[in-house]
Amino acid sequence: MSAKPPVHLIDASIYVFRAYFSVASEFTDVEQRPVHAVFGFLNTLMTLLHDEKPGHVAVCFDESLTTSFRNRLYPPYKANRELPPDDLAAQFDYCKRLCMALGLRVLVDGEYEADDLAGSALHVLRAQGFRGVLVTGDKDFSQLVGEHDLIYDPTRKEKTDAAAVKRKYGIRPEQFADYLALMGDAVDNIPGIHGIGPKTAATLIGHFGSLDDLLARVEEVPFLRLRGAAQIAEKLRKGREDALLYRLLSRIALDAPVPVEAGAYSCTAPDMDAVEATLDQLRFGPLTRRRCREWRQRFE
Repeated sequence: MSAKPPVHLIDASIYVFRAYFSVASEFTDVEQRPVHAVFGFLNTLMTLLHDEKPGHVAVCFDESLTTSFRNRLYPPYKANRELPPDDLAAQFDYCKRLCMALGLRVLVDGEYEADDLAGSALHVLRAQGFRGVLVTGDKDFSQLVGEHDLIYDPTRKEKTDAAAVKRKYGIRPEQFADYLALMGDAVDNIPGIHGIGPKTAATLIGHFGSLDDLLARVEEVPFLRLRGAAQIAEKLRKGREDALLYRLLSRIALDAPVPVEAGAYSCTAPDMDAVEATLDQLRFGPLTRRRCREWRQRFE
């Protein structure tokens, strides 16, 4: 493992959503509102903090389901997704409050998604000698994995480096947005080029190196050993502008407004008064409180 110090960039929203649909809804706050997603998220977060003992953290939240810059580029972007349930908004607010009270940097923006915030933070911190630990279960983060970086999904105990991305998808991390541009991404309502699936997309990007080179050398496609190669070439000619748009949608932004100083991501001593007050509102029990206090002890 690289000697570079790690920054843990947490894709918070995916773990809040996972908890919302997997944790029993018996947890309610003092106003009898559901807080089971908060309980599940906090459990995942405290396990991560206990196991990894990070020194630098950013917890990235999505607030741009319908207001992302991608919606302006392509209005159908994520239009297939239902809006979060009404009771989830308050739970997200609790999660943000807890992260801040625990001394963790929270990143959120109305135009940029959690992966953009994580990618932009990693971009500025790499230049200062850090490596990234991308805490997520979202495949799109694969494009951020550099030589010294990892994707870590704590709920599944999976760690993925650049070589593992190549083994899994057949392309290098830096080719991932080009790959998605061709095959599409049903989760985000990006159609891709009709008739090009993951295997063909990986073959094309692997052979030509990039979407730009593929489109510039599309006349060579019929000579590849691909079933329906001539038809694929024609689809690429007709879908050239679509493919370039889909890459824009798939590519994680590296210019989101995030702090540029490494110190802004340093974990600081929790405000235990704020933590305890929030846990009182949530009506969480002694085990959760003990885990938060254990995190506080690290700074004594």
